Parts: sequence; structure tokens; C-alpha cells
Amino acid sequence: MSLPTVVFLDRATIPSHIEFPHLPFDHQWVEYDTTSPEQIVERLSQAQIVITNKVVLDRSTLAHLPNLELIAVSATGYNIIDVDYCREAGIAVTNIRGYATQSVPEHVIAMMFALRRNLRGYHNDILAGEWQRDKQFCFFTHPIGEIAGSTLGVIGSGELGQATAVLAKALGMNVIFAERKGQSHYRDGYLPFERVLMLSDVVSLHCPLNDETRNLIGSKELSLMKSNAILVNTGRGGLVDEQALVEALKQQRIGGAGVDVFTQEPADESNPLLASGELPNLLLTPHVAWGSDSAIQKLTHILIDNIRAYMNGEQQNRVV
Repeated sequence: MSLPTVVFLDRATIPSHIEFPHLPFDHQWVEYDTTSPEQIVERLSQAQIVITNKVVLDRSTLAHLPNLELIAVSATGYNIIDVDYCREAGIAVTNIRGYATQSVPEHVIAMMFALRRNLRGYHNDILAGEWQRDKQFCFFTHPIGEIAGSTLGVIGSGELGQATAVLAKALGMNVIFAERKGQSHYRDGYLPFERVLMLSDVVSLHCPLNDETRNLIGSKELSLMKSNAILVNTGRGGLVDEQALVEALKQQRIGGAGVDVFTQEPADESNPLLASGELPNLLLTPHVAWGSDSAIQKLTHILIDNIRAYMNGEQQNRVV
């Protein structure tokens, strides 16, 4: 009997210095730094188990892979997988949960502080010679706000939203949770979506991306926010209408935005956020909120354990 083959389609999504634990069964391990859509079927033709982070496995591709038994997604989001086809074909799907509950909230807080205190604006002004022109021991070209006593509105109350709330409370913030948009009945401990936008000094997004949440924040929602409010998105790029956000920032209808996720990744020069990256009240990072070394190492252990669990007939972290 041949050994099961495990193929990692996009190993480069995990930093090279991060080591993977060993699978506790005999197998063949094959990994590729990147995989184009045209290469998927050939590379998985003999595979029983595939690991993917961002390589899309849709119905038309999966239909050509009769040997495939398990898709182990090396991330939380699994919208790259046609789960309906997997149910029909008996292909198991697992994802990673709970690995970045320290990394993502810390990134949110870091962005919040940087924007509230206008750190980027001051950095740029120093380089532009403002200090020398002012001729004082300090200068004030941007407002400097404080975090303690302000209100954080959390949209998306899963593990990451809850963990962000814990950190915010430790900083002396008041935390409120938003009910799902469009709901007329509100769960205990939740406020109406629009009211959270109006009350919050900082709004942090932690939602999955689906038909209900796409463009969750657009021109109308941004107009409800305070003129000095900050929007932080470490969830999914499609949650925010990027052009509407840029316009709100330029017109100073909100105070600032920290964006770690984009509608298309990698984002290019056609993206409105990149095209406006010089704005002092806009802070961009390349989808790395999840990526502290300790979080990624934890991810690898969960990933390998998901594969082990599948081979042992367990249901751990099963999506399908």
C-alpha cells in the first residue's frame, strides 16, 4: 500500500524560519512556495491531502482530483474552498481556529494608538523639516488624542473580537458590541449596528466575508461615525468600500483608518487605499495582523494536528 501524499500548495505564505511539526504517520510530503491555477491539478493528481492557505480550490478544479480526501486550510477563512462540492464528493475540510487571539488584537491596538496619536503624521513632518521651521523644542501639527476613556465598537464578536475587547478594557476603554446589520431584534449585550457606529471613537471589524457582510461599511455607514473616529479593519478587505473610505478620510468625515486587509491581495496601484497611501490619517499593513512568530508557530501545530485528527477519524476543526 502506497504512503499517503501530502501537498502544500503555497508554503511561502508561512515564513521560512517557521518549522512545521512532523506528522505522526508515514507519508510523502511535497511542498511548493507558490502554485498557479494552471498547476493545481497536476500537482495534486496523486495527493490524498492538500494544504492551502490562499490557493483557490473550486468545483471545476476539485472535479479533476478523485484521490483527494482532505483539504487542510492553513488559515481561518475557507471561502477559497467550494465546500458544497466537498460535501457532495466526501472531501473533508479543516481550518485553523484560535491561533491569533493575541497577535490580531495587539495589531488592532497598535494601529489605534498610532492613529489616535498621529504618529505617522509627526514622523512625516519631521522628515519634511517642520521641526527646523518651527524652531521650538516641539511642534503640534496634528491633534494628539488619548485612548483611555474612549469607546471601542466591536463588529464581529467571535474569538478575535472578544480578545480585542479584553485588551481594550485593560487600557480603560469602554467596549460595546454591534448586533448584525439589519437586525430588528438585539441580543443581550449588543447594540444596534448603526448606534455602535455613532457612539464609537474606534470601530474594529472582525467579521467573516460573505454575502451579508460584503461592503458592510460604505458611505452611509461612514457618515454615521464621529468626525474624529477611527476605523480599523483586520477582518477581510471586502467588508469595507475602499473608495468610500478614501473619500471619507480626504474629506475628514472620520479621523483615521488602519487597514490590514484589502479587496484584492496583493493590492496594486489600482487600489484606492494604495493610491492614497500618503494620507497622514491612513495606516496600511499587508495582511500581517495574524502574523506574529508565536501565532504562526501555533498555527502550524494546529494544522498538523488537524491532519493527524483526520487520519484518526476525529472531527477536530472540521468545516466539512
